[in-house]
Amino acid sequence: MKRYRLLVALAALALVFAACTEAGDTTTTEAADNGDAGEDDGAAGDGTLAEVQARGELNCGVNDVLPGFGVVDEAGEFSGFDVDICRAIAAAVLGDPDAVNFSPHNTETRLTALQAGEIDVLSRNTTFTATRDGAEGLTFVTTTFYDGQGIMVPASTGFTEFEDLQDANVCVLPATTTELNLTAVFGERGIAFNPVPFGDSAELQAGYEAGQCEVWTSDRSQLASFKFAIEEAGGDEQFIMEEVMSKEPLGPVVLDGDSQWAQIVDWTVLSLIQAWEFELTSDNIGAYDGEESRILNFVGADGYDPGLGLPSDVNVTIIEAVGNYQEIYDRHITPLGIPLEGSLNDLYTNGGLMYAPPY
Repeated sequence: MKRYRLLVALAALALVFAACTEAGDTTTTEAADNGDAGEDDGAAGDGTLAEVQARGELNCGVNDVLPGFGVVDEAGEFSGFDVDICRAIAAAVLGDPDAVNFSPHNTETRLTALQAGEIDVLSRNTTFTATRDGAEGLTFVTTTFYDGQGIMVPASTGFTEFEDLQDANVCVLPATTTELNLTAVFGERGIAFNPVPFGDSAELQAGYEAGQCEVWTSDRSQLASFKFAIEEAGGDEQFIMEEVMSKEPLGPVVLDGDSQWAQIVDWTVLSLIQAWEFELTSDNIGAYDGEESRILNFVGADGYDPGLGLPSDVNVTIIEAVGNYQEIYDRHITPLGIPLEGSLNDLYTNGGLMYAPPY
């Protein structure tokens, strides 16, 4: 009897196993079919790259009131160093540097716009920090401009160092690392001050020139930009103090969670640096006919493809559209009196920090 019950149990188990296997085979086949379809759908319709290409336009957050980096003219045309980074990305993913919807943001809305998905990338003098990279869910790519916070005052004040600024009114943009650095550094030195916040740089400049504050603190590049603008317009001579109170690595930002998009934005920036190192410009990159293997890979000769999901000759498209890093810098930043040569933003071969990994 026990042997009979055992045989019945084994037979039943075999039937159940066969049924499961049959169903499993069907499910596996369906899953394989659906999986193939899913992969195709994912390749065609998932992620920021696919969204941008389907839209036919890159949504890029920028500054519109910072000379040299991001301004808009009376005709509504945007220009500047950071604006050209947007154009480079559009050239990379859409083949058209003009396929950009520029979205101007101040310091208080720039990050929330990115987090809300209103823009695909932020290219607006934004400092790379641990908190933004971590707690705020953002991904910073290669730094495009190495900067540091400074102090500017009217030359007529005679102020030359931070200790001269006891009880001064200081113009500052809120919700910035600038405000935090000012509070920390002046607090450590026992320098009392009165912060005077403004919504954006244009408002701040107006308040500063109107005498609402004796001091303007910001990234030194911004101070140089506005020093140039004020003096060019016939305003008072300005003095930027020598001391630098912080490190301000500035560059494009994307949301966490889409590694392909972050890599594309990153390698777009790196292409500008690498082209500069290779001495490839907007004028000559398309005519390269040498035999240097590294450059041949860079220009996509023989269909070389690093697997970024872009055409093999994407770097040619980028550089022909906006130029290499040096060209962009000289077009927008050098005229402000901020030389590239010998600065932190020079190539590593010239003592700077600009360095691209091998392509």
